Amino acid sequence: MADGAVQGLVHDRYAKVREQFEQNLANGADVGASFCVTVEGETVVDLWGGFADGERTRAWERDTIINVYSTTKTMTALTALLLADRGELDFDAPVAKYWPEFAANGKDGVKVSHLMSHSAGLPGWRQKMAKEDLYDWQKCVTLLAEQAPFWEPGTACGYHAVTQGYLVGEVVRRITGKSLGAVFREEIAEPLGADFHIGLPAGEDARVADLIPPPAAPPGEGAQDEIARSISNPPIDVSETRKRAWRGAEIPAAGGTGNARSVASVHRILANGGVADGRRFMSEAGCRKALELQIEGRDLVLGGPQRYGMGFGLPGAAFQLP
Repeated sequence: MADGAVQGLVHDRYAKVREQFEQNLANGADVGASFCVTVEGETVVDLWGGFADGERTRAWERDTIINVYSTTKTMTALTALLLADRGELDFDAPVAKYWPEFAANGKDGVKVSHLMSHSAGLPGWRQKMAKEDLYDWQKCVTLLAEQAPFWEPGTACGYHAVTQGYLVGEVVRRITGKSLGAVFREEIAEPLGADFHIGLPAGEDARVADLIPPPAAPPGEGAQDEIARSISNPPIDVSETRKRAWRGAEIPAAGGTGNARSVASVHRILANGGVADGRRFMSEAGCRKALELQIEGRDLVLGGPQRYGMGFGLPGAAFQLP
């Protein structure tokens, strides 16, 4: 609808969700959005509304998708968890078992679990990077393989905002012979009919909503040190996400494109013990692995306390469940 009216379904029990969703659009907290909830595999909320651009000329439609930044990390983690559940990937093994070049510069003891839990000491590149370099997979992973870590891996955590996707993705590529985006698409998204893409085909561009940046936030504690600065190498602004090069590239920690329905559809796998749409994707034990604490403490990049599982952040001092 051209007026951006809220559409979709909400079970009676969750009527207040629709009220809040509509309020956020009415008061300007959101310009356009989608929101979806599943309970025991059943969709109980699936809403969309508002506009897909800041000028409010394009309504947010049922099939509107958007760059979801770090939500992409959860799709990357799930892909790795799927391979591990099948016995193709060992989280306790050295990364170099799958990617021999990675052992350079004292990284022979870095485990795959360190990549998954932001504790590998590689939150950014030491060599100066241009934003266009993010579209060169081989350059990104080669530099990370050659690089010395910023801290002793496994002893501390530091948010790998962009590099985690290349690190985990290259391990997946070495095991499967396919890019992470291809494995995710073939093994997870397509079987579920989930409209989520790590590497968006050009033909889908017309459906993509524009990201609108929030007001700039002051830097957190430690944001001026070498480690924290590394995640801004290269600097990326929201306008980059509107370019075909960004959308089409596989940037598995930040470049995924989807909507709330697709995110909820995919994560039914973990929420329901490995089963979605009547199909078993993973074992229950494989799903629980995601929430096993790997490391906790002060995040050397974000500056505050964090707790990380196997690819997922865990409730803790910085984030409390109600």
